[in-house]
Amino acid sequence: MPRTLLLRVLAPVVLGNAWAQTGQLPYPPRIEDARVEVYKSAGDVRLNIYIFEPPGHRAGARRPAIVFFFGGGWRSGSPQQFAPQCRHLASRGMVAFAADYRVASRHNVKVVDCVRDAKSAIRWVRANADRLGVDPDRIAAGGGSAGGHLAAAAALLPDFDEPGEDQRISSRPNALVLFNPALVLAPVEGLPFPRNLAELTERLGAEPQALSPYHHIRKGAPPTIIFHGKADTTVPYRTVELFTQRMLEAGNRCELVGFEGAAHGFFNYGRGNNKAYYETLHKMEEFLASLGYLSAR
Repeated sequence: MPRTLLLRVLAPVVLGNAWAQTGQLPYPPRIEDARVEVYKSAGDVRLNIYIFEPPGHRAGARRPAIVFFFGGGWRSGSPQQFAPQCRHLASRGMVAFAADYRVASRHNVKVVDCVRDAKSAIRWVRANADRLGVDPDRIAAGGGSAGGHLAAAAALLPDFDEPGEDQRISSRPNALVLFNPALVLAPVEGLPFPRNLAELTERLGAEPQALSPYHHIRKGAPPTIIFHGKADTTVPYRTVELFTQRMLEAGNRCELVGFEGAAHGFFNYGRGNNKAYYETLHKMEEFLASLGYLSAR
């Protein structure tokens, strides 16, 4: 993995580029077919979670669930990004959540704060599982780009839980569904670190390795599927190959689904003719069915 590859991975973090078109979505979103609750208050910021429920859903149902985190370089974006996937999974019997979280452009926060919010969202769903009709042992996390990083961070990073929350309730998801995720935020072995270490650390709010999911892979990590474009120049395909290899070496389940010629954000609803959206949707269903979260078609 050459040094230039690592620089391409870190450039969106350092320069603050949005990683997808999600920053152009309206904010705060109004999602008419979703129920809204506040899962966390951070100072004067109230963070919403948008809930998509199956027909006839009720409390105590113990259905599998998934929590999605939007992309946008930890600087922008909207929970609306994954509303189409949420609607579909709810129609198949899962309770689907699209979580808001603080971002730099709206709340002047660091990436570490985004991670804290993601962990809080998973913990909130699990803490309220009975009321929400969710099985606390079948909560998946998903996301795109920076949101994929947050889902993986909640699963793999040992630190950065929100102080004051009940740590006896796990913030770790039981499975991961990741779309062109940022998984390598620090050097791999034998790769010199860029000279802008201080700038990067300031942007992240912590040492890069502490926030890099790749560097925290261990045996027992949640089963994972990754969808990634092979022509992605924002988060290079090689990074998810390395992540997948390390997951498998640790004895974990990790499936990488590559898309020839696809660029960053290829999976979003409304992109092109929606071919990639439906392909990733179908493969996501197969993965979740293999875990017992969905019935097989």
